[in-house]
Amino acid sequence: MSNALYRLGRYAARRPWTVIGTWIALAVLVVTAAGVLGQKLENTVGAPGLDSQRATELLTAAGNSQAGLTAQLVVTPRDDQATLSTSAPAPSSASTQAQAAWTRLQSDVAGLPKVLGTGGTVSPDGRVGIIRLQYPVIEDLSAADLENLQTFAAAHATGSPLRIEMGGDLFSAFAEAETGRGELIGLVAAVIILLVAFGSLIAMGLPIGLAIFGIALGISSLSLVTYLIDIPSWAPVIGSMVGLGVGIDYALFLVTRHREYLARGLAVDESIGRAVATAGQAVVIAGGTVVIAILGLAVAGVPFLTGGGVAVSIIVLIMVAASITLLPAFLGLAGHWINRLAVRRTRTTAGAGWQRWGRHVAKYAKTYAVTATVVLLALAAPVVALRVGTPDEGTLPDSRTERRAYDLVAKGFGPGLNGPLIVAVDISRDASVVEPLLSAITADKGIAAALPPQVKAGVATIVAYPVTGPQDDATVDTIHRLRAEVFPAVLGESAARAHVGGQTALSADLGGRVSDRLPLFIGAVVLLSFLLLMLVFRSVLVPLKAAVMNLLSIGASFGVMVMVFQWGWGANLIGLKSAVPILPFIPMFMFAIVFGLSMDYEVFLLSRIRERYLATGDNLSAVIDGIASTGRVITSAALIMISVFLGFVLGDDPTAKMFGLGLAVAIFVDATIVRMVLVPATMKLLGNANWWIPRWLDRLLPQVSLEGKPQPASDPIREEVLV
Repeated sequence: MSNALYRLGRYAARRPWTVIGTWIALAVLVVTAAGVLGQKLENTVGAPGLDSQRATELLTAAGNSQAGLTAQLVVTPRDDQATLSTSAPAPSSASTQAQAAWTRLQSDVAGLPKVLGTGGTVSPDGRVGIIRLQYPVIEDLSAADLENLQTFAAAHATGSPLRIEMGGDLFSAFAEAETGRGELIGLVAAVIILLVAFGSLIAMGLPIGLAIFGIALGISSLSLVTYLIDIPSWAPVIGSMVGLGVGIDYALFLVTRHREYLARGLAVDESIGRAVATAGQAVVIAGGTVVIAILGLAVAGVPFLTGGGVAVSIIVLIMVAASITLLPAFLGLAGHWINRLAVRRTRTTAGAGWQRWGRHVAKYAKTYAVTATVVLLALAAPVVALRVGTPDEGTLPDSRTERRAYDLVAKGFGPGLNGPLIVAVDISRDASVVEPLLSAITADKGIAAALPPQVKAGVATIVAYPVTGPQDDATVDTIHRLRAEVFPAVLGESAARAHVGGQTALSADLGGRVSDRLPLFIGAVVLLSFLLLMLVFRSVLVPLKAAVMNLLSIGASFGVMVMVFQWGWGANLIGLKSAVPILPFIPMFMFAIVFGLSMDYEVFLLSRIRERYLATGDNLSAVIDGIASTGRVITSAALIMISVFLGFVLGDDPTAKMFGLGLAVAIFVDATIVRMVLVPATMKLLGNANWWIPRWLDRLLPQVSLEGKPQPASDPIREEVLV
């Protein structure tokens, strides 16, 4: 591979305009095709085989509107003394005005496009009113329907005696994900860090430009990928988060190695060729590991997770391809100007400090290895308390109308009304079970109330309201109890079948599916990554150690997430008002991303160590030189990723906060405790055993060289570290 990459790098450097023109033509083609043929990304959820999915399919087949999305208008009089109830013997003028506005609102909302039905109710104290809007299934809707509702509510709230808030499935399906601020913060931080690391405007600008170009091309392509697989609408946000980090990191690795070769007196094209053959190969391997890990999400058997994984993988692959082709072309155009337009003088002895650190860790290897392991295990310990669930609208900030609507409903009716359970009963072969089933559901301790059944095309629909809120463990227990105890007791030998659906039940089912598949997923990702690293580094212990350390990094990040989101430690610092459960798919998705990204630094560091080991045969000096030559680069790359990820913590969405904080913590731990302490300490303790591999296995594995094009005898063995 290294020889092919060497030739590719030299070709790009010698014919930069050919390569740049090809990329521009590709970008124009993709963007144009996306604009003309691209399809909208949608938040389709569900998974084959889930009980909640069967409920939706049953309702859809019967043409029951309950299969679709819902929204709700929640109102309360602005006057604290007014009520919406008409039962008061002598209502005040404020109450009369509020009641008239309430009646008019119920009448007008039925005229909204796509609304299949409405139903209004008033709380027992008369202070809160809910209008529930039933929409078709998500495939028949678009963001325009949400905009119509928002426009309608805004128009009726102007000058009205009622305060109008909104919430429901329609918002979670089509509310635009917050974009721009997180990426902007990450870009600004990356500019500052790269200027400090490189001291050159040109050297700084190339990684930034590459990352922006790759993200733009990758996100544009997703609307075309939807012809092959459904891509969720949140995928561009996660793709931008990951793509920005890896794009800058990969370019940073290559530019760093290119500048080293230039400092040794190599010609520009030769320097670029060798940089692509060495650092470029590390980028290919690291990117391949990221893609393998993320595509492993298909093991979950949840289509929207698979679609999200495909989207992120495409963006990562574009970053890898651009790093080994487009970036070398720009480096060829820049020539020796890569080190000019300096904002500070580059120090040529910057690696000395890292070299001293490497010797220090090696000297006290046992102490550092034990201490670092204890710290990581302590951070990971809270994982045993990890609780998955779906944060409801009550976790959103007070500035969001969904949160204000949630609070009004909970205050007026109880929290369970925010997460109704839709029980779909197939009564085509036995209609006698409807009333006994309704009675049994109503009698369950977890159910506050149930509406009278609606029957259509052989399917009965019972809407039941739990006592507890959508994200509470007790609500999940109620769902399981209905399925395991209540339904079998009533249906017995009957041919009728009942299923619990609705958004709350679907979230619980997805959490269960992901939890069941998580061990298989982790095993598959770790095994594939182990095989890839064993192939590259010709070692058994190195990939095994890498897998264990990556698991420790991920465990530490999960532990911090439990502390912050579940226990509420420091939650107010990131804009959370209360503790929230961790979304069911986040542990799996984060594992895939973090495991892949951790391998970036592992591959970059170990490739340098292996180069030095093969050149000198001295394991200790190879470890120290590897730390010295990569310390500043890994630190800079990690700071960039951490800045990018923390930028997303500043948003309103708890899901983005979870991803941002979890990824930032994982990268911080990986680049400090793991990469700069635990790796050198354990490699010193293992000695030459690091590179042991059975001879029979070595003969079976194909040869992959990390060293690139063989160096002339005149090249000095010792490398001058510039960054």
